[in-house]
Amino acid sequence: MGDDSEWMKLPIDQKCEHKLWKARLNGYEEALKLFQKIDDEKSPEWSKYLGLVKKFVTDSNAVAQLKGLEAALAYVENAHVAGKTTGEVASGVVNKVFNQPKARAKELGLDICLMYIEIEKGEAVQEELLKGLDNKNPKIIVACIETLRKALSEFGSKIISLKPIIKVLPKLFESREKAVRDEAKLLAVEIYRWIRDALRPPLQNINSVQLKELEEEWVKVSSAAPKQTRFLRSQQELKAKFEQQQAVGGDADGGGDDEEEAVPQVDAYELLEAVEILSKLPKDFYEKIEAKKWQERKEALEAVELLVKNPKLEAGDYADLVKVLKKVVGKDTNVMLVALAAKCLAGLAAGLRKKFGQYAGHVVPTILEKFKEKKPQVVQALQEAIDAIFLTTTLQNISEDVLAVMDNKNPTIKQQTSLFIARSFRHCTPSTLPKSLLKPFCAALLKHINDSAPEVRDAGFEALGTALKVAGEKAVNPFLADVDKLKLDRIKECAEKVELVYGKKTGGAAEKKEGKPITGKTPALSGTGGDKETKDAASKPGPLKKAPAVKSGGPPKKGKPAAAAGMGGAGAKGKKGPETKEIFESELSIEVCEEKAAAVLPASCIQQLDSGNWKERLACMEEFQKAVELMERNEMPCQALVRMLAKKPGWKETNFQVMQMKLHIVALIAQKGNFSKTSAQVVLDGLVDKVGDVKCGSNAKEAMTAIAEACQLPWTAEQVVAMAFSQKNPKNQSETLNWLSNAIKEFGFSGLNVKAFISNVKTALAATNPAVRTSAITLLGVMYLYVGPPLRMFFEDEKPALLSQIDAEFEKMQGQTAPAPTRGISRHSGGGGDDGEEEEQEDVGNDVVDLLPRTDIGDKITAELVSKIGDKNWKIRKEGLDEVTSIINDAKFIQPNIGELPAALKSRLNDSNKILVQQTLSILQQLATAMGPNIKQHVKNLGIPVITVLGDSKNNVRAAALATVNAWAEQTGMKEWLEGEDLSEELKKENPFLRQELLGWLAEKLPTLRSVPSDLLLCVPHLYSCLEDRNGDVRKKAQDALPFFMMHLGFEKMAKATGKLKPTSKDQVLAMLEKAKANMPAKPAPPAKASSRVVGGAALAKFQPASALAEDLGSNTMESKPDPKKAKAGGASSKAKGVQGKKVLSKPNLKEDDDKSGPIFIIVPNGKEQRMKDEKGLKVLKWNFTTPRDEYIEQLKTQMSSCVAKWLQDEMFHADFQHHNKALAVMIEHLESEKDGVISCLDLILKWLTLRFFDTNTSVLMKALEYLKLLFNLLSQEEYHLTENEASSFIPYLILKVGEPKDVIRKDVRAILNRMCLIYPASKMFTFIMEGTKSKNSKQRAECLEELGCLVESYGMNVCQPTPGKALKEMATHIGDRDNTVRNAALNTIVTVYNVHGDQVFKLIGNLSEKDMSMLEERIKRSAKRPSAAPVRQAEEKPQRTQNISANASMLRKGPAEDMSSKLNQNRNMGSHSETTHTVPREFQLDLDEIENDNGTVRCEMPALVQHKLDDIFEPVLIPEPKIRAVSPHFDDMHSNTASTINFVISQVASGDINTSIQALAQIDEVLRQEDKAEAMSGHIDQFLIATFMQLRLIYNTHMADEKLDKDEIVKLYSCIIGSMISLFQIESLAREASTGVLKDLMHGLITLMLDSRVEDLEEGEQVIRSVNLLVVKVLEKSDQTNILSALLVLLQDSLLATASSPKFSELVMKCLWRMVRLLPETINSINLDRILLDIHIFMKVFPKEKLKQCKSEFPIRTLKTLLHTLCKLKGPKILDHLTMIDNKNESELEAHLCRVMKHTMDQSGSKADKDTEKGASRIEEKASKAKVNDILAEIFKKIGSKENTKEGLAELYEYKKKYSDADIEPFLKNSSQFFQSYVERGLRLIETEREGKGRIAASTGISPQMEGTCVPASTHTVSSSIGNTNGEEVGPSVYLERLKILRQRCGLDNAKQEDRPPLTSLLSKPAVPTVASSTDMLHSKLSQLRESREQYQHLDLDSNQTHSSGIGTTLASPSSAAANIDDLKKRLERIKSSRK
Repeated sequence: MGDDSEWMKLPIDQKCEHKLWKARLNGYEEALKLFQKIDDEKSPEWSKYLGLVKKFVTDSNAVAQLKGLEAALAYVENAHVAGKTTGEVASGVVNKVFNQPKARAKELGLDICLMYIEIEKGEAVQEELLKGLDNKNPKIIVACIETLRKALSEFGSKIISLKPIIKVLPKLFESREKAVRDEAKLLAVEIYRWIRDALRPPLQNINSVQLKELEEEWVKVSSAAPKQTRFLRSQQELKAKFEQQQAVGGDADGGGDDEEEAVPQVDAYELLEAVEILSKLPKDFYEKIEAKKWQERKEALEAVELLVKNPKLEAGDYADLVKVLKKVVGKDTNVMLVALAAKCLAGLAAGLRKKFGQYAGHVVPTILEKFKEKKPQVVQALQEAIDAIFLTTTLQNISEDVLAVMDNKNPTIKQQTSLFIARSFRHCTPSTLPKSLLKPFCAALLKHINDSAPEVRDAGFEALGTALKVAGEKAVNPFLADVDKLKLDRIKECAEKVELVYGKKTGGAAEKKEGKPITGKTPALSGTGGDKETKDAASKPGPLKKAPAVKSGGPPKKGKPAAAAGMGGAGAKGKKGPETKEIFESELSIEVCEEKAAAVLPASCIQQLDSGNWKERLACMEEFQKAVELMERNEMPCQALVRMLAKKPGWKETNFQVMQMKLHIVALIAQKGNFSKTSAQVVLDGLVDKVGDVKCGSNAKEAMTAIAEACQLPWTAEQVVAMAFSQKNPKNQSETLNWLSNAIKEFGFSGLNVKAFISNVKTALAATNPAVRTSAITLLGVMYLYVGPPLRMFFEDEKPALLSQIDAEFEKMQGQTAPAPTRGISRHSGGGGDDGEEEEQEDVGNDVVDLLPRTDIGDKITAELVSKIGDKNWKIRKEGLDEVTSIINDAKFIQPNIGELPAALKSRLNDSNKILVQQTLSILQQLATAMGPNIKQHVKNLGIPVITVLGDSKNNVRAAALATVNAWAEQTGMKEWLEGEDLSEELKKENPFLRQELLGWLAEKLPTLRSVPSDLLLCVPHLYSCLEDRNGDVRKKAQDALPFFMMHLGFEKMAKATGKLKPTSKDQVLAMLEKAKANMPAKPAPPAKASSRVVGGAALAKFQPASALAEDLGSNTMESKPDPKKAKAGGASSKAKGVQGKKVLSKPNLKEDDDKSGPIFIIVPNGKEQRMKDEKGLKVLKWNFTTPRDEYIEQLKTQMSSCVAKWLQDEMFHADFQHHNKALAVMIEHLESEKDGVISCLDLILKWLTLRFFDTNTSVLMKALEYLKLLFNLLSQEEYHLTENEASSFIPYLILKVGEPKDVIRKDVRAILNRMCLIYPASKMFTFIMEGTKSKNSKQRAECLEELGCLVESYGMNVCQPTPGKALKEMATHIGDRDNTVRNAALNTIVTVYNVHGDQVFKLIGNLSEKDMSMLEERIKRSAKRPSAAPVRQAEEKPQRTQNISANASMLRKGPAEDMSSKLNQNRNMGSHSETTHTVPREFQLDLDEIENDNGTVRCEMPALVQHKLDDIFEPVLIPEPKIRAVSPHFDDMHSNTASTINFVISQVASGDINTSIQALAQIDEVLRQEDKAEAMSGHIDQFLIATFMQLRLIYNTHMADEKLDKDEIVKLYSCIIGSMISLFQIESLAREASTGVLKDLMHGLITLMLDSRVEDLEEGEQVIRSVNLLVVKVLEKSDQTNILSALLVLLQDSLLATASSPKFSELVMKCLWRMVRLLPETINSINLDRILLDIHIFMKVFPKEKLKQCKSEFPIRTLKTLLHTLCKLKGPKILDHLTMIDNKNESELEAHLCRVMKHTMDQSGSKADKDTEKGASRIEEKASKAKVNDILAEIFKKIGSKENTKEGLAELYEYKKKYSDADIEPFLKNSSQFFQSYVERGLRLIETEREGKGRIAASTGISPQMEGTCVPASTHTVSSSIGNTNGEEVGPSVYLERLKILRQRCGLDNAKQEDRPPLTSLLSKPAVPTVASSTDMLHSKLSQLRESREQYQHLDLDSNQTHSSGIGTTLASPSSAAANIDDLKKRLERIKSSRK
């Protein structure tokens, strides 16, 4: 035992796994103790044992196993995580414990299983136990059965699902083992205890002996309902109740209701296995059933009868079978077969239940008509069939068919139909038997009770009695208004006898007369639907029930005075006071009337009624009126009085005053008396006759209105209109219609007989009198208010002209709502009446549709057509469908009878040809419109198959299906769709498309419903599986639909339904449910009815947002809880978790307001920082989503809870958008007062606003944008800078909104983006906006591109991220966009960049497709020609751009930011969005006073950091003591650190501030001019040159365009630049350091400067250009010859490539090359020929000879030849050895060319021009021999003739003449025009005078005078400019344009509009060509910190004058001041120039 000690030391969990059984035993014991000791069920200890528990129960050692079982039991009981082990442990128990011999082991095993059930894992355990029943070991089977029985008896049938157990029971009874059979018997008895007789059908096939034994046992079972005795953990409150009852005394009755609930009614049907019978039909069934011999038919039917006896049938397509059975019932002559077929139908209906519903509509009419058979057995079979069928559908669905049969002549049919209705009513509840159904049924039944046949009458009474019992008197009485007392009593008597099905708890269907077997449907009805509905009905507030009673006097009585039968008062209860009860009056004879009248009127009055004197008649009327006014209502004999008035002369009265009085009296009588329809008929005719009378018309109308009020409008109107149209007077007709229009507005529309009016309106529309037509159209307009668009359907066949008038009238009414009725309701008691009105109102639209004349197309749906639709050939199928379309189109509105069409169309919905599927869908859509609400009956057989099509893989098919479903749902309402299992069956299919479409549809429809059928619950399990679907879209849609399901089913039911899920799924789903619960919308309130009575009639509920309601009604509102549903809808404040907003409402009102007075944002110290840390550390979700999911919203809510006032947060997260608006209003209000709070919560506010961007409500969006504008204004005032976190979680979502379709929103968003640049660097904004250009929304792409353009325009190229090149390439991709606006925006943006950046743009963009490139070039050209907009912009904007590129000045914290913002705005405004900007407050302004007081010493220091990034030098930089932005100390002071100082100074050369740049240049010049110090510059040359040409580019692009800048400044800057460059290029050692790329860019800059016409306009411009000329010569001579030659070649190649480049530019480049060629003899040895030849090779590759020859000038090809020729001449044959760097020489044209030249030079004996001429460095090539003179002269004249080079040409000609005085230029001149000749002569004279120093006459004045002689004087200036190119007006590339101008000039046309074209010197280099590394790359590496500092304070803008005032050279390190330096430079330049001359 020595090793005992080993395992004793181990921890418990390891002992439990030890290989020694003793160790394990010990481990189990300790574990048991431990498990009993741990208090916390969530302790981490438990998790250690998760994997071990299974081993506890399956231990191989019996002793250890027992202990293990005990420990396992303790574990399951106490551990929170135990549920995870259910499967494996239960399986272990079944297989390893139940087979143990020890009883204790089995007992523990059983306990463990029950304990798992208790911890909610019943399903898993049951699954394992059922698996155990298949085990071979009988011991295990017995133990499993026993466990199941025990579980059932303790937990009850609610928790242990019986269906699977009952399924296996019969098999257990067949077992060979007696023990198993006995145990099975006990189990069967236990099951019987719970479900009683429902167990019989499944066990009917077991051995009869066993069955008999069972029966005996079952009898002994006590009849008391069993109770659950053990409870789940979630049922603790039930448990407490149960224990309480036990304590009180066993089975106290107190819990009656609960017990009912505890035993769910089990429907035997549910327990059965469905049987598939279609395949089992005899093969020849369909032939046999059609056979001639009745015996064969009978055989076929018997086969079916046998099959349908199966109590539950599997769903399938029974259409064909039903069709044949229906045919037998309807057509077979043999009554036996009819009965048999009816039985088969009954069996089918009972076996299929709801699934049979779709066939019900076809069969019902046939069966009802067959009731004409007298034979009792047939009648009984038919009754059974129709009753079974009724249970599969709803009364609503078959009502049409039943009502149609009720008018049949055959009394038996009438009788049986009434009886069927009576039986059907028994299955109804008040809610399934609504008024809309009762109305037609009662009307039909009333006819039956008046029938001559007694049996029909009896049946009618029974049916009405049943209706009365079911729906209650209030609902039915209005329809019984005309029934006499005897009959009414009879109906009531029947009602008392009726036994209702749903009233009983157990299936009471057995009571039905036929005693037919219970189909099991009834209990289900009673248990679920029935009770619930009754309860619902009862819980509604009282007056609701009265609603239907207000229907005005039943259906309109068409004016027949009905018998005034006493109604027993029943109907009047809910109606108006006594006077509303229809007053029926018999017609009185004239004698009786006179008597009655005499009793109440003065005698004189009666005598004078027919006096011949009108005055007497008038007096009589006055008396009459007084008498009527004084009479009491009850005493007034209305009929007698009106008959007196009608007495001769009556309505023929000729005196209008008498007539007016008469009419007035009629009105009085109607108002004051009990006025009946009988009385009304006496007067109406007369009134109508007078209605058109000018004088009496208004009185007549008044009287009619009074009568309408007494007798109700519907009746009155019908009478009046009929009378008006029976006479001929058009005035009466039009006025009657006018009166009616008014009356409808006053009385409302309820009860009006639209159909009757419509026929009259049609007559009126056809009238010849225009007034009648107009009145008719006005009346239609009023009707349209109530009826809506369906009204138009009646008039579709009117003439187009009329129809357009009607449409115009309807158009006027669009959007108006019908006015509330002001009359006809005043006499209603209390408020009970409104409801009736409302209810009517709802139905009006539908009623109208019902009135449409519908065509019966049944006979057109022929068998032939149906077979066509089902043909094999798709073309024929299509023909069939086309026919159907045209049938429906022709009919417009059709009756529901469409024969065999549904089945035919259904089969087309899964046609393989998708086009036909779509066609079928459109037919179905059409069908819905055509059939109207009657389409309901086809929902099951046609609607549901359409839903199946939603699973189609093709998008367009799905869209069509969805449209169809919506069109149907619009007609049918949703109830039909949601009833039954069909929808859940669809959801069950695992088709992602079907699921997402269907869930999307449900999510859209469910929120609009007030109630749903309970069948919706069937969809929930499938909804849960969708929540975990593989497809993301399905999951999302399921999540969206979740709250709406919950809104109808309630959280509890939904949570309960998760029971069947796997544990992991369950937890996830429950979490989602919790979330959904928070977002659950309230049910839509019933229209104004219920809400008008929330509390004390507070009708506010409907209109006010919920929280407002809560405030108004004070705290008592909610305590009184009018009804639980209402509270949800009407009162709770936001989503406080409970239904009632406990927090707000528990306080009284006054406290509520106090609550809102505090700050809305609470400042939490470091709160924002902490949130950022959390987000960085991924403790919370990063704010990044495509649409906000719930978890983001929850997270934001929690984060806000600490720093936002509770009440505001409730508003912010309310489900209703109006609350968001309210929240935003509050936030705007508090913005100024709570600045710090806003800033401290800014990240949260911005996040919340991003959520609002996803709302669909525009008003919220507008409000949010308004708030943002104010917010960013505030932030920029506060000088706040957005953090990265805030920006990244807000800007991307804001940018989404730039793509909004509404213009005003886009404008706002752009304004906000503009403002954001003030608080967030523009370069970073750039990146976000760039992302926005990748959107799918084209509007967004376009707007983002436009915004990018504005940024570049305002902030220069430096905003482009990551580099200008990449950014521009990205922008340029959009030039090819498919959307036009995006293309335009991209082009405009690049043009904007071009305006800022010049030709570099082409280089940066890189390769573009030819098409895109041509578009871009075209646009650039156009932009240059758009002078109207440009100057304005330049004037306004350029000044501000001047310095913002200056990085160095950007260390200042403030600067005039207004400029930036307004500038951005201008840019935006140019982009067609005018945006009024509020003047931006002083964000970054300079504090000028302070600067002045400090005598100019406050200039910001440059931070020391700047230097480090360049050369990684870490020594401290000595910044001079006075903290002024000095350029830098003198180099003397710097020993260690010269390099970094130089770097620093060089970085300032490129500054945007002219003075800074001048100072830096002066210093560098200083260094370069002291030989001992010049070496310091070594290594910095490239850097210096880059800075210099950047400055040149800046001057060219920005400063020169700036109107405000003093041009002297620019000249000064140019002088400095040129001066220091000349100094540099004097020093050969330094000059040679310049690299090829840098030289290329430098030469580009210098040549561009030489060509800049704007410089020539400056006073000293000529001077500058000469200096540049000199500098170029220096650069060519002193630079490294290989580098400069290479640079020039590349530059030439680029300039020729760039289409936009000016020819002049290329020419100057070539001149430089010629200069280099002249220098070649001296320099050839120092040149790296291999590199040069490579460059030439590349050049020739880009420009093959053919291409060069196409150039406009032959210079390029000549230049190239000259260069190669010279090289060959100097190097000889050796030149061919230098082709080493060219990869494939044989491809190269170069080698061939060199060989040719070599050969040529060998042939000629080298006639060289002598060297001297070459050295004469004149500007003209002088090495030309006489042979070349002509060439040279031709060249010169060509120059003179070309516009750009004319001046240069003249100068060359002058020099040439000076040199070769004998040269003959005559031949060149004589070919040209006189004009040209005189121009040349004058030009030469001018140059002469100039050179000889006779004062420098300005060129333009020199040319102008000569012009005046030859041209139209008016426009001299123009031409001078065009030829003399002096005033810088034009440097365009096109010579032709110029020629055109001259021609125009000659013809006297005006050329004044000369455009300001920037030189188009573009440097486009194609990537295909390996170019020299551009210096811009170096720029990035060297000057990276420039961007850093510049970005930080991009908005800095120094005014130039300010800069001056602060003194330029305050601390220059050199002894001499800056000014001195500059003067010095100027002098040197002068010296150089004079020496040249």
